[in-house]
Amino acid sequence: MARIAGVNIPTNKRVVIALTYIHGIGRTKAVEITEKLGIQPATRVQDLTDQEVLQIRETIDADHTVEGDLRRQTSVNIKRLMDLACYRGLRHRKGLPVRGQRTHTNARTRKGKAKPIAGKKK
Repeated sequence: MARIAGVNIPTNKRVVIALTYIHGIGRTKAVEITEKLGIQPATRVQDLTDQEVLQIRETIDADHTVEGDLRRQTSVNIKRLMDLACYRGLRHRKGLPVRGQRTHTNARTRKGKAKPIAGKKK
């Protein structure tokens, strides 16, 4: 089992798919990394040599913000918006959708389970 950026990469998957297990690396970045290093995308992780795993690890460390650093950066950005008390920050603070979605109906993921209102029968 290869360990890259503090994440155990599954060994029986293709390299491009396995790299997406790292927070901050999606399909596109995974393909870019494999092309840059000259690794076939269809190669399984178990078939990689130690040298190739080391190259992948060094490339990710040098060129990409991933895992803990990325999570920290995101949370700092949200905290900054909340401290500024701008519209987006207020929406984050209240736990409502931030990007202009409707809230009259829907938005249950963000608002939580529907709360009954007393005396609203008929």
